[in-house]
Amino acid sequence: MASHVNPVYEYRRPADLDAPAVRHPVIVVGAGPVGLVAAIDLAQRGVPVVVLDEDCTVSVGSRAICYAKRTLEILDRLGCGERVAQKGVQWHVGRVYFRDAQAYQFDLLPEAGHRRPAFVNLQQYHFEEALVDRARETGVDLRWCHEVVGVLPRDDAVDVEIRTPDGTYRLEAQWLIAADGARSTVRRLMGLDTEGKVFRDRFLIADIRMRSDFPAERRFWFDPPFHPGQSVLLHRQADDVWRVDFQLGWDADPELEKQPERIAPRLRAMLGADVRYELEWASVYTFQCRRMQRFRHGRVIFAGDAAHLVSPFGARGANSGMQDADNLVWKLALVLEGKAPERLLDTYDAERVAAADENIRHSTRSTDFITPKSAVSRIFRDAVLDLAREHAFARRLVNSGRLSTPALLRDSPLNTADEPAAFAGGPGPGHAAIDAPVVGEGGSWLLDHLCRGFTLITFDAIPASAVETLARARIPCATLAVDASVPAPGASVRDAQHHLAHRYAARPGTCYLFRPDQHVCARWRAFDLRAVERAIARATCND
Repeated sequence: MASHVNPVYEYRRPADLDAPAVRHPVIVVGAGPVGLVAAIDLAQRGVPVVVLDEDCTVSVGSRAICYAKRTLEILDRLGCGERVAQKGVQWHVGRVYFRDAQAYQFDLLPEAGHRRPAFVNLQQYHFEEALVDRARETGVDLRWCHEVVGVLPRDDAVDVEIRTPDGTYRLEAQWLIAADGARSTVRRLMGLDTEGKVFRDRFLIADIRMRSDFPAERRFWFDPPFHPGQSVLLHRQADDVWRVDFQLGWDADPELEKQPERIAPRLRAMLGADVRYELEWASVYTFQCRRMQRFRHGRVIFAGDAAHLVSPFGARGANSGMQDADNLVWKLALVLEGKAPERLLDTYDAERVAAADENIRHSTRSTDFITPKSAVSRIFRDAVLDLAREHAFARRLVNSGRLSTPALLRDSPLNTADEPAAFAGGPGPGHAAIDAPVVGEGGSWLLDHLCRGFTLITFDAIPASAVETLARARIPCATLAVDASVPAPGASVRDAQHHLAHRYAARPGTCYLFRPDQHVCARWRAFDLRAVERAIARATCND
């Protein structure tokens, strides 16, 4: 069984070494998942973008592996969701064990009628390779072995100093996106820091290659016989690679525990003495829950791990980082086009700081449950796990990592509030769109129709004049009629399986307005052109 060999991307001597500093609309620092998603999205919106990365390959080891349904939906809009979904291992069932028996299991996506699974497991190096390929297809200027060594923000631009194998040069960016990870160089050069806490525990990650009949499920053990007093997590990945996380305790020596001779006894105890495997990669990490006070600093905007850090249990790190990019790019594109004021970018800070705080709360609670801080806390945790075998109420208290879900932007200043008592269900303002199968031109899933800017879904036809007015507006809004009772102007689909009407609590006349990042920003029980125009103005800070 051959191990994966990372590609080596070609360094090219930049022409800028021999020229005055060139100004670019956007420069992205960091060619990890968050930076690449931001760059692809910008390129698809017609914004030229340069990506700088000090390395010349993708990440080593599995690192981020669990990509949530919402992330896959974002990737679908960017043109690479299918590649990731097909390469990865799809799953939706999780099992929790206490000591020598299963406590309970859960299903993250029990209903039919969704294009993407609850999660796909895929090693980060495969994930990044797919994004690099897509970035090249969209014309992103990828610059490998380009290390940022200076950042000087100004009122109208950001000066960036870059070191290459051939020397140092400068660029100017109208806007700089810092997506350069937990040890962000941009953050350090600007004298900024994160705030929060580091948890006193250590975990060993081991990537092993083996053939096994274990199903594609998330398995989490509390205090198992093969690793007593600690916890273990097991995930299946692509290419017969398995990810195992062993809790070690704070006193463990990180360098010692990464050695193969220390890892082997743990794996034999877990898998059996006769199981054949190859160790591909190992690392030791500690929990951190930290974030910057603000994510926007003038024309420098931080995203992903550069802005916030959470523990890996719950898969909230990379997934939330890509939601950062999804939230930021459409706003930045409107500002660059002169269609929205710069204060629209302050809503990125408001919305994503709130999302980071939600992730940190979940992550902290998971950490407290997984690693009890006192004898009393451990007694409580073990009692909950015992009760979970028989009682549903106890299962709600078990916390092996609350798995990533789309950020709920309920308090966003861009939302238009519901009319009183108008809706008793469906996704309200701030919710991410819920996908469903549809029949019609332009795609067989609802989200296929929500990828071109603002979109108004109407559960029946609206006047042709209104469709034309919205389409020709300064900030255009597409329309999509669902189950129109008369021929509808513009795009239309049928809700053949009735999932759409059910999930959106819709009746004839219901309208939903979606932002370019597929979040609901307003909804009504009857169409009103002026109300839609006001909602778009509010959602773009043009009110």
